[in-house]
Amino acid sequence: MIDAPSDSSEPPRQCGPGDVEPLVPDPGDDPLPEPGPHDPDARQSLSQRLADLAHEGVHQRISMRDLLTLLPGRSLAALILIFAAPNVLPAPPGMSAVLGLPLVYLSYQMMMAQKPWLPPLIAQRSVSRATFTALVRRVTPALAWLERMLRPRLQSLAGEVAQRIVGGLCLLLSLVLVLPVPLGNMLPALAISLAMLGLLGRDGLWVAVGGLVGIVSFVIAVGVVYAMIKATIFLLSRALA
Repeated sequence: MIDAPSDSSEPPRQCGPGDVEPLVPDPGDDPLPEPGPHDPDARQSLSQRLADLAHEGVHQRISMRDLLTLLPGRSLAALILIFAAPNVLPAPPGMSAVLGLPLVYLSYQMMMAQKPWLPPLIAQRSVSRATFTALVRRVTPALAWLERMLRPRLQSLAGEVAQRIVGGLCLLLSLVLVLPVPLGNMLPALAISLAMLGLLGRDGLWVAVGGLVGIVSFVIAVGVVYAMIKATIFLLSRALA
């Protein structure tokens, strides 16, 4: 037994529950922080990232490979949106086919839950920084306005399983974009853009709306193609009669 010191002028102090100091954990034992809503990189929007890329001034030209690092963890959705959005507005003939081919490739990657990757033929394509900056200045105001309406909700519709389903739908819509259907690219492109905005903002409501618009546009496109085939067969039969 250990006796208390005889020269102590104060009685031993009893430790109560409120007197126990919390242990300081070893910093080496702390888990790595998970990216969350308070992480600046996680909260940065696509419009902000595009503006940063346009003004960073590191390279004279901006390549598709540079766009792969726009939003860590959400690069596929960002790239698909970048390729789909121009088709929402009327474009010169053949433009939808040019932009639709990368969409087919990227949508397949999303459906298969693959990491974003572009073949060298596409990844090495670039534009001058001046052209890219001018394009960003025209696009970012509307994009920022749309992003302000996004909020995390129905997040099960923006999860990993939902992303693969949306990727499969976008693959079908991308094939529609490649087809030479008159004005047949606008509605599928709108559906893809809405769904990708929802995935970027983790807003399942926008993903659902994009999916519904995509289903409707696909049915319309199939009907138009079927009518064109029937009309062609009818004209050929009349010509050969």
